[in-house]
Formats: sequence, structure tokens, C-alpha cells
Amino acid sequence: MTSAMSDGREAGTERRRGRIQEAIQAAAHHGTPLTVSAIARAAGVDRTFLYRHRDLLQVLHTASIQSAGKTPEPGTVTMASLQADLANANARAARLSARVQQLENRLSRHLGGQAWHESGLGSTAATEELQQRIIELEQRTVDLTTTLEEREDELQAARQANRHLTRALNQRE
Repeated sequence: MTSAMSDGREAGTERRRGRIQEAIQAAAHHGTPLTVSAIARAAGVDRTFLYRHRDLLQVLHTASIQSAGKTPEPGTVTMASLQADLANANARAARLSARVQQLENRLSRHLGGQAWHESGLGSTAATEELQQRIIELEQRTVDLTTTLEEREDELQAARQANRHLTRALNQRE
């Protein structure tokens, strides 16, 4: 039973293949469009049948090229080569667009810094020198304050010792 079903399926496939080849020949002879949809419609099959049978699809593409008055030769432009070229061009365009944006950002930062500097709002060399001098003076103030605090502590300790000695002398007398 299974073998009879397989044989029937194979026979049906062969009949559809034959109808497709006849439809391709008729379309080429009559000058009608040689597209997957037109041939599938003329043969009474689904388009997916052609896509599942790549050899029939190749026959269709060859007939399409020949009916246009061109013979397929090595290096002939095909739909696949055009699609590959388009994909490559799109990828290159995306890379170039990213590079342009990177360069625009870099130029914007450079021109912005230059405009900031020229406007006088940015720090100039004199301003930077003054800021450095302020830092030095602040550090010196901190150092002097620390020294003063140490001296005051020493003075306080000396006064305390002096008071203690004076009391001791006064109590002895």
C-alpha cells in the first residue's frame, strides 16, 4: 500500500514537472512573462513547487534570459548578483554614515572648544596662571595656619608651665 502511494505521489510530481516545462516553452514561444507566478498559474501548480525544485527554477530563469534576447554567459548580471551588490552597497552606506557621524561629532567638539576659547568665556593662559597662583596661595595659607596652631599650642603649654612654676615659687616663700 505504501509503495503504491509513493508511486502515485512520484507520478503526480512528474506530471506537474511536465506541465511546468510545457508552460515555460509556451510562454517563451508566445512572449508572455516568464515569472514564477505566471508559470505556476499556467501550469496549475503552487509557486512553492517551483522553489522546491531548483532545477525547474533554473530552467525558468534560463528561458527568461534567452527570451529577452540574451544568452547566459559567465559574468552575466543575474538577480542574485544584483541583490549581492545591493547588500554590499547598503552595508558600505551604513559604514560611511557611521563614519560621517563620528567625524561630525569630532568636528563639533573641536569647533565648540575653539569658539569657547575665542569668546573669552573659556580659560585663557592668564586665567590659568592666576588659578595656579591661587592654588599656591591657598596651600601656603594652609601651611601657615598649621604652623600657627602648633605655635599657639606651644605658647599655651609654656604659659601653663610658667604659671605652675610661679605658683610653686610663691608658695615657698
